[in-house]
Amino acid sequence: MAEETPRIVGDARAGDGSGAVWRLSPGERTLDANVIHLPAGDGIAEHAGPQLDVLIHVIDGSGTLTTEDGDIELKPGSLVWLPRLSRRAFAAGPDGLRYLSVHGRKPLLGIVTR
Repeated sequence: MAEETPRIVGDARAGDGSGAVWRLSPGERTLDANVIHLPAGDGIAEHAGPQLDVLIHVIDGSGTLTTEDGDIELKPGSLVWLPRLSRRAFAAGPDGLRYLSVHGRKPLLGIVTR
């Protein structure tokens, strides 16, 4: 029998501020997820993504995702796959941008003794 049971873990429309306004918190899991909120005019500078594929779902607002192949318009309902290590930058539109980011859990860093 599973140790965890299905349950509501948050509200994707809650939280203000800039950056991660919600994070998946159950300790034992193989999935990671967070809600990112960027106020109007805010953004995330160009960077290489993690060693994991990422799926984002735009909850509300609008914006632009800049990639190596050009710009992608983001609007509510958009589902975007970000391949591992792909270059990306986000810019929020006039009403801000809120999206859910989902990917496999990153391995925990640890100290290895020999």
